[in-house]
Amino acid sequence: MKRRTLFLIFVALACACTGTLSAAELRAIPGDSVYRFDATLSDQSGTEFHLGERRGRPLLVAMFYTSCRYVCPLIIDSVKGVEHALNETERAHLRFLLISLDPARDDTAALKSVFDKRKLDAAHWTLARTSESNVRTLAALLGVRYRALADGEFNHTSALVLLDGEGRRIASSEALGATPDPKFLAAVRNTLESPAK
Repeated sequence: MKRRTLFLIFVALACACTGTLSAAELRAIPGDSVYRFDATLSDQSGTEFHLGERRGRPLLVAMFYTSCRYVCPLIIDSVKGVEHALNETERAHLRFLLISLDPARDDTAALKSVFDKRKLDAAHWTLARTSESNVRTLAALLGVRYRALADGEFNHTSALVLLDGEGRRIASSEALGATPDPKFLAAVRNTLESPAK
């Protein structure tokens, strides 16, 4: 079976487990959209929101955890690298969402601490947590592999995932650092120039 077909089946199964979207809202969302899994999340201010509320603008998503000392700070640097490589108009139309892999420890205070320490702009950036079961589903939908270790740390991929305004996966990159992957940056710019259909 092709990867896209498997993805569509997984999205359909994931959506069957939620109940926050009405039937009409679900019909309006493309079948291959991550937003069909309308998980409830909570941001660095403790405000709850639904994943589907991010619909309408391109979104760069990554998964991290706040106590990580090595890869996760580089993930944030990588997202900031994309942000800084864009011009002002492009930046105004892109949002960034980092979802915790460690909801048991990443409470609102932990997210807020990283948010403030890294001087992130609340108009564009959201650090979020959700339930452990939602983390597993979102990681699968985004293609992020992870596993918890005995010492409380996590092994995980460092994927940055670009979603278009309809929540469809457009591109991903595992390149880390302040200088963005040129192909990924080009995909970001192309998505910002082309409205979702």
